[in-house]
Amino acid sequence: MAAERAAKLRRQLEHAERAERAWAAGAAGEARVAAILDSLQSKGWMSLHDVHWPGRPKANLDHVLVGPGGIMVVDAKNWSGNVHLRNGVLRQNGYSREREAAGVLEQAAAVAALLEPQHRRLVQSWLCMVGQPDLQGLTVGGARVQGINTLSEAVQALPAVLDPGTVGTIHQYLANLLGGTSSPLLTSAKIAAAPPDFLHASGPAASLARWRTARHPADDPRTIRPPAPLPANRSRKKKPGCFAVLFRLALIIFAMGIFLNVLSGLKPDAPVVPIPTPPVVTTAPGP
Repeated sequence: MAAERAAKLRRQLEHAERAERAWAAGAAGEARVAAILDSLQSKGWMSLHDVHWPGRPKANLDHVLVGPGGIMVVDAKNWSGNVHLRNGVLRQNGYSREREAAGVLEQAAAVAALLEPQHRRLVQSWLCMVGQPDLQGLTVGGARVQGINTLSEAVQALPAVLDPGTVGTIHQYLANLLGGTSSPLLTSAKIAAAPPDFLHASGPAASLARWRTARHPADDPRTIRPPAPLPANRSRKKKPGCFAVLFRLALIIFAMGIFLNVLSGLKPDAPVVPIPTPPVVTTAPGP
C-alpha cells in the first residue's frame, strides 16, 4: 500500500510539474508579446494586458491593442512541437487546435459587443505564435495567425481607420470596462466614474460620450434592469413532487371506486318473472 501511494504521489508530482512548466512558458510568451505591443506606442498604438474577458469573470484576455489600424484582441500561444497552418486548420503535433482558434474569435466578439456599431467591425482576432516566430496565415473561422517575429510589422501594415483622438477614447473606454480586479460590467457606476476628458471627447467617438452621459441609465437598452419584486401578499407556490402527485391520483381512483359501488347499490332489482308450471296429464288405464 505504501508503494502504491508513493507511485500515485510521483504521478501527481509529474503532472503538477508539467502544468507548472506549461504555465511558465505561457507567461513568458505573454511577456514577450506585451513588450512588442508596447513598443508600438510611438506609432500611435495603445495596449492593454491581462484584462477581463467580458461576461466571464474567471477568464482573461491576454492583450487588447487599439491604434490607427483598429482594435485587435491578441491571444499569445507559446506552443512546442510541430505547429502548422494548412488549409485554414491550425494543428499542433497532428492535433487540431480549432478550439483555441475559436476562442480568440469569441474574445473579439465579446470586446466588439462593448463598442459602438461603427467600431465593432474594426475588431480583429489575432493568434500570436511565440514558438513559431515566422508562422503566418488565416484560419477557417477568420482568426489571423502571426508569428512573433513578424507581429510588429504586420500591425503597422494595417490601413489606418481610426484617428488619434478616437484611439485614445476607445483605449480609455476599454480600460475602464476591462481593467481592475472586479468583473467588467456595464453599470452606471462605471459610467459615472469615467474621467472628464473621456466624457468630452470629440471626433468620431463622440457617440461614446453621448451614451456615457445619458440622462438616465434606463435610456440605454444595454442597461440590465432587475426584475420587478413580487407583491408582499403573494408567495411563490412550491410545485408538488412526484410522490404527492401519485398520492393524489390514488385518492381519486379510490373515491371513484366507492362512488361506483354506491351507484351499483342504488340500481333496482330486476322483476321476477313467474315460470308457469307444466300441466299434469293423467292417462286412464287400458281395458
